[in-house]
Amino acid sequence: MRILIVSLCSLALLGAAVGAQKEEKKSQPKKQAQTSQHAAQATGHPAGGGKKTPTATSEGQKAKTGQTYQGQKGKKNQTSTAPYEGRKAKKAQTSSAAYQTQKGKKSQTQAERQTAKAANAGQMKGAGKPNQVKTAGVSGQNAGKGKFAQGKPLKPQHFNLSKQPNTAKAPAVKFQQGKRIAGSQNWQGQQYAVFRNYKSEWHGQNWWHNHYRNNIVFVFGAPYYWNAGYWFPAWGYNPNAYYAWDGPIYAYNRLPPDQVIANVQATLQQQGYYRGEVDGLIGPLTRGAIADYQRDHGLYMTSTIDRPTLQSLGLA
Repeated sequence: MRILIVSLCSLALLGAAVGAQKEEKKSQPKKQAQTSQHAAQATGHPAGGGKKTPTATSEGQKAKTGQTYQGQKGKKNQTSTAPYEGRKAKKAQTSSAAYQTQKGKKSQTQAERQTAKAANAGQMKGAGKPNQVKTAGVSGQNAGKGKFAQGKPLKPQHFNLSKQPNTAKAPAVKFQQGKRIAGSQNWQGQQYAVFRNYKSEWHGQNWWHNHYRNNIVFVFGAPYYWNAGYWFPAWGYNPNAYYAWDGPIYAYNRLPPDQVIANVQATLQQQGYYRGEVDGLIGPLTRGAIADYQRDHGLYMTSTIDRPTLQSLGLA
């Protein structure tokens, strides 16, 4: 009896154990399915490889990624544009600065030339002082640089001049024995030798006739003698003779002194140097106009009619 009870108990325990195992096996697949479903929901992929279902997390991540990309793109564009604009502005500024520098340098060069020209002209103070140190050759070259120096010389004109001089505009000069031309010792070259060698001489009428005979002309009642291409006042031939200038006058085409002076006055008028009357008198106004022309054309300021000046004017 005891054995039977023990056997029944054993069978009951064995059946209970087998039933428990079966229940455990049945519950295990269901638990695995729920676990897989939860995992799929967490990752955004359905269990069993179905269609993707977007979730709030994935959309948030996508939006964040898009914002990051747009931010990076905007930052990149902003970064690229800023250096480009900077380089462009710097290049424009550099070009403008270079242009202004070149323009300023050009203006400065022109100003320096004008200043040098003015200083060159200012160096000539008083009659007979050239604006630069000249040799005879340089002086001869400058003599041909006048406005009318090109081509054939201008034909001489004949002017109907008054027989009486206007002493108010051209006062008479006084005779001084042995007087030399001021500054002539500085005038170099053979063409100025006549001025360096000139000195006033007083002789009687017979002496002048014996030495120059047919080479004497009368202008405004005063005698002039011709020698070596120049006219000179014949002091003493007529003690009361009127002269507006004591010195040589170049014998332009062998014209008498008053016609030579008149041609020079007319030519200087055309060039704006002489504003007086064409009267054939080499008075202070005419001498000043000649000196201004000589200064501006690189000639010795003789203040009178010499050969280099006539060549520069185109008259010889």
